[in-house]
This record gives sequence, structure tokens and C-alpha cells, in this order.
Amino acid sequence: MSKIKCDHCHLEFDDSVMIKENSLNFCCKGCQGVYHLLKDDGLDSFYDKLGNKTITPPIEVDDDINRFDTKSFEEMFITTNSDGFKEIDLIIEGIHCAACIWLNEKVLYNTDGIVSAEINFTNNKAKIVWNDDTVKLSDVIRKIRSIGYNAYAYDASVADEQAVKAKRDYFIRMMVAVFASMNIMMLSVAKYTGFFTGMDEEIRTYVHLGEFILATPVLFYSGWIFFRGAYYGLKNRILNMDFLVSSGASLTYIYSLFILFGAKGESYFDSVAMIITFVLVGKYLEVIGKKSAVDTLDKIKGTLPLEATIVDNGVKKSIPLNSIKVGDIIELRSGEKVCIDGLITSGEGNFDESSLTGESLPVYKKIGQKVFSGTINSDSVIRYEAIKTYKDSTLNSIVTLLEDSLSSKPQIEHKANEVSKGFTLTILSLSLLTFLVWYFLGIDLGFDYEGTNHFEKSFIVAISVIVIACPCALALATPIASLVGISELAKKGLLFKEAKYIESMAKADTLVLDKTGTITKGELKVKKMRILDDNIHKLNLLYSLLDSSNHPVSKSVKKHLEKKFSLLNKEIFDVKTIEAKGINAKYKNVDGKLFHLLGGNIELLRENNISYKFDSSNTVYLFAINRRVIATFELVDEIKEGAKELIEDAYNNGLEVVMLTGDNESVASKVASKVGIKNFVAEINPIEKAKYIESLKEKGKVVIMAGDGINDSIALAKSDVAIAMGNSSDITISVSDIVLLNNSLESLLKAFKISRRTYKFIKQNLTLSLVYNAITIPLAMAGFVIPLVAALSMSLSSLLVVANSMRIKQKD
Repeated sequence: MSKIKCDHCHLEFDDSVMIKENSLNFCCKGCQGVYHLLKDDGLDSFYDKLGNKTITPPIEVDDDINRFDTKSFEEMFITTNSDGFKEIDLIIEGIHCAACIWLNEKVLYNTDGIVSAEINFTNNKAKIVWNDDTVKLSDVIRKIRSIGYNAYAYDASVADEQAVKAKRDYFIRMMVAVFASMNIMMLSVAKYTGFFTGMDEEIRTYVHLGEFILATPVLFYSGWIFFRGAYYGLKNRILNMDFLVSSGASLTYIYSLFILFGAKGESYFDSVAMIITFVLVGKYLEVIGKKSAVDTLDKIKGTLPLEATIVDNGVKKSIPLNSIKVGDIIELRSGEKVCIDGLITSGEGNFDESSLTGESLPVYKKIGQKVFSGTINSDSVIRYEAIKTYKDSTLNSIVTLLEDSLSSKPQIEHKANEVSKGFTLTILSLSLLTFLVWYFLGIDLGFDYEGTNHFEKSFIVAISVIVIACPCALALATPIASLVGISELAKKGLLFKEAKYIESMAKADTLVLDKTGTITKGELKVKKMRILDDNIHKLNLLYSLLDSSNHPVSKSVKKHLEKKFSLLNKEIFDVKTIEAKGINAKYKNVDGKLFHLLGGNIELLRENNISYKFDSSNTVYLFAINRRVIATFELVDEIKEGAKELIEDAYNNGLEVVMLTGDNESVASKVASKVGIKNFVAEINPIEKAKYIESLKEKGKVVIMAGDGINDSIALAKSDVAIAMGNSSDITISVSDIVLLNNSLESLLKAFKISRRTYKFIKQNLTLSLVYNAITIPLAMAGFVIPLVAALSMSLSSLLVVANSMRIKQKD
């Protein structure tokens, strides 16, 4: 059998196992796959750079790759969004810097069928959206594995295990580096002492040898993660932070080897060890800092039990939460936490909902009322029917929203990433320029490296330029601050669906507020009732009409009637809701007589050509049968706590505040004056609200809108940032960008303050990292910084960014 060279790895193999493709020969499917990957992505110039050198063949994908396309895997981990695309959360293993994120996102976006790929720098979690008709998930996993990373479905427990494993790996590598560096520094003390007092060449050689023995495991074991990151970066034409660290340390190591084997000068094995050690310690502390901020999610997840007690035909049994189905009856004992949303079927008692709403007072609930996952049953045995699966339950949805928000990127981060892309190439160019200037022109602006030759002096200064530059601080500036900000907002009951809305809130110039349920409590109370026809049959029709509506006015009038009368529901039909005006319906009695029912504001009556004069500065509800007004109601709504403070804060920070309401002019004016709003629009329907928002945006305004009703959903969808109150309808919450779980305007005020503070610290971080590089790089080029100090300085710059971000937690 003859030997043939593989067109990818260049290793020779027997032609009996050859995979032939046109004029190409491959030793295995792995080499064939990577060859086509590089070719398809325009990276085939790799083979020109490779020349005649050989490389290790890629590891072939395991048989388990096909499990990603199985039905059972899809049911457990994959969802389908409203556009029909598949979504999954993956953990990408092997990521340790922003360049890794960029590489994976670039490769994924270049894959046909991938709709979006957002990777969270803080926890390596990727949200992948793809068209299943174009690409399979197994192909996506193959793509990730082909560039040197691994991916698996996100599972909280598995992800935590992997995080602990990665942290342990960092710790072991760091401790090896610290141990070796401490010992190498003792040798260095002897070496530098001998430099001034005199040392025999033989002893100096032994000192160099000892430093070499200690520095080698630091460089090649502790520093392996930097070599690995640099390799995959170069493989995909990216010069990253890992390349700066590994190249700086390697060049210093190689130069020191020449000294060890007889060249004249001083070795710098101590600098090699300290470069790796300082950067590793910085990375480890950075991981600790990120973990601390992410703990908020872990605390929320930890509030649920692992199992629940269900009652099946009178038999109680404990089953995992994932196994609970809609309709199962769950028993909840005193002190236990609700695991899945449901409706109480037996028992009543108080529930602590502070974990969701922040409200410390318990809420009393009885049969037919909703209970929410994460809340605590305080004082009795309750049974309730599950109305959602664990995946769709309130608490799990909150956690998902938080994790998704951490995966998104503010606009300012995209800009920072653009700046950092060419950073490494610039630094390498400056380092080369520094070497050439020092070596050929003999310029010496700084330290006099006494006792070193001219080449050594130029070389060490150039290495310092490479080591001191820190793209890592620039890459960390936005994500670490966003992470802390999102975590702090979550603690205050504020759910940001994406981190980018922090920036939008901080930069907004217009705040639009709905009135009922947003500025006011939405708990209208009947202040004055007038019954013009006390026929109980007609009041039953009014009660039936009110029961057909979910509007706050209808609910309040219905509640008032229930206190005053004992009424029955009649069978009405052709029920139609007229947005921002009211409701109409029909009723046919036993004699077949048809009655036309109208209930709503004065505009509804006018629309139906009913002439009725009714002046009031309060909210009004009128009820008419066959064009005759039967009853009138005047309602008042209390202003929410914190409304005045919110408006005052908005004006103080330069925001224009507008109140939009479908209510009449006099009611709107009264509410606006109470809270200090200068601009409002009354008697406006949902379509007009949306058009008003559009008109503001056409003027170049950045608009935030807060609302709580279905009638606000169109306008919310049009705004730059949509805020739903905690008691909003499902539709309103679905189109919103931020959810206030506790329905409090005080929380909205906190959202503004924390967003502004977070955005301020993002800008501070970016300024710190840019100023750091602007000052330290010229100092290194001038020869004022040795490599050891450069490595320490580089690590401290990243830690400074992390520490500054933690200041977001400070109270105003």
C-alpha cells in the first residue's frame, strides 16, 4: 500500500483509508469537513500560511451529535418562537475572552439558516435562533466544535457544574503559576543582588537554569489557555488579547533561552512567569466578580422546590416539577412554596408574594383565585389546579427573561467591540515600531537598562508595549456593568427583557404615561350613583353587561352594584367592545322583545345619537336601554404612591412628560395637576395613542411609554422602550420591554435611576480603559515600564473596570 499526503493536515496515510474528492485526498472525514469549512468561510489562505508543516487532524464528531435532532431533545430544550423559528439556549465551553465571543458569533452568523446568535460574556450562554428547514441543530453544534469549542444545551444544574469545573481549572492553573512565581522571585532576588555585587558565571547559569525549570510549567501549563485562545484566533484571522499575552511571554521566554545557552545578557524567566501569573490572577478575580453578580439569578432559581405533591384520585405522590401537567391537582402545606401557577380548588389562606412583587404584606386568597410560582403559603393547607407547566410558570419566565436580558448587548457595547477589533494589530505594530526605533536610532527616553546590550534593551521595551496593552478592559467595560445593573434591577422587581434598554432609558428624552392603572391605582370607586329606573330586571341587564367587560370602570361599577343589590346574570348576545368608549350588546326576553344595551362614556351615547347632558369632572359611566339612559355613575381613582416623585425626577433630568388617556378632559386635567404633569392628551383612543407615539419619534424623540391595559399595547409596541405594569394583561406584557412586577411607580423611578447610573458607569469604564491604554502604552514605548510591571498593570486595569462596575450597587 502506498502513502498519500492529506490535503488538510499534510500527514501521510495509507491509500486504503483514503477519502477521495475530485483531486483532493483526505485521511478522515474530520479533515474533509474542516477543509470545506475553511474554504466556505473564505479562510483557505490558512493552507498558504501552513506551507509544508503538518497539523493534528481534528477530532471526529461523536455519535452523540445526532441526539440534538431527536424529538425528546427538542421537547426538553427547544422552543418555537412567534415567527416559526427554533430557539435554544446553549452553553459554549472554552470561551474565556471577548474575542472568543466574537469568533463564535461570526462563524454562526456565516452559517445559512442562523437567524441570530447572541452570546453572553458573563456566563458563556448563547441564545441561538435558526430556521429548522435550512439547518439542523446538529449542524450548528458541528460548526461550533469545528473551531475548537464545544456546545451543549443549557441546563441550570449542568451549567453550574461546568462553571464550578471551569473555576477549579482556573484556580489550579493560577496556583501552579503563583507557587512557581514566588520561588522564581527568590532566585531573581539573588540574581539581581549578584548583578550589583558580582556573581560567578557558573552560579549565574545555575540561577538561570532554576528560573527556566520554574517558568516552563507556568508558561506551558498555566498559560495554556492563552495559547489555545491565540491559536483559534489566528486560525480565524483574529488577533486577540490571548495573542498579546502569549506572544509577549513566548518572545521573552525564547530570548531568555538564548541567554541560558550562552548568549550575553540577563534572562527574563521571572518576567515570563509573572506575566502569566498576573494576568491569570486578574482573570480569576474577574470570574469571581462576574459570578457574584450572576448570583441574583441563582437565588431566584433556588426559591423553588425540586418536587411537588400532586393528588391523583385521592392518592398523594411526589413528582419532579418538569413532570407536572396542566390540570394536575397540587397540595401545598403551610410554609411551602408554590411551584407552578394555578387556581385554588380547596382551602384559603395568606400568601407571601414579596419574592415577586416586593410587597411585604401577605395577600389573602380563596377558592378560584390565582397563585403564582415562587410565592409562599403562610398558614394553611391549600390544593390548587395547575394552569401552566413548569416551563411557562411565572418564576421560570422571570428567570428566562433575566437570562435573555444578560445575553443581549447595548448599542454602546457593539461600538466598543468595533474599537477593540483592530486593537491587537495596532499594538503589535506599535511594538515593532518601538523595537525598530530603539534598535536602529538608539533613542533612549526612559530607563537606562544598565548592563544590557542594545538589542536586549530594545527587545524588552518592545515586549513591555505588548504586555501592558489591555483590550480585555475595553471588552469588559460594558458587559460587566450591564450585568450588575440588570441584577440590581431584578432585586427591585424590575425585569428588563434585554440589556440594551438600560442604555435606551438612560438616553430617553420623552416619557409617555397612561393614566388609569399607571399614574392612578386603577381601582376606581363609585363616588355617586343615580338610578333613573329602579326596575330590578333592567339592573340585571346592566350587571350582565358589566360582567362582559374587563375594563377597570366596568369592574368598579359591577363591584359597587354587588354591594348594593342582589343581581342575576342574564344571557346577552352580540357583545361588542368599542375601544376607549364602552360596550354594547343585545338581550331578548321571554316574550321575544329585543333590547339594545349601551354602557360607557358620553362619547358612546353621542355616537349612537343619544342626546344626554351630563357634566362632571370625574370618570363617568352611563347605561342606556333602547336609547334611554337608565343609570349614571361617577367614579374617582386615587393617585399611586410615588407618581409625583417620578414626574418630578423626570422633569429634573430633562425628560418631557406626556399623559395619554381615553378619559374626558376635566378628569385628565385634575389628575395631571395633582402629579405635576404639564402636557396631557385626553379623549384619545388606542390608535390615536399609537399615532401620537409615532409623531414623537418622527421628531427624533427617544420615547419611553408605560401602560397596563390591552388598549395600550399598540402604543407600547411603537415606543422605543415599552414598560408594562405588573398587573397588565398578557398582551401588554408580551409587547413590553420592561415589566414592573410590583406595579409600583416607585419601582419605575428606581428603574430610571439605576439605568442612568449603569450607563454612567459603562461610559466611565470605557473612559478608564481608553485612558489607561493612552497613558501606559506611550510610557512603555518610552522605556519607563519593564515587562513584569506591565503584566501587573494590565491585570489591574481589568480589575479596576470590574471594581468600578460594582459601585452600581451603591445607593443614591
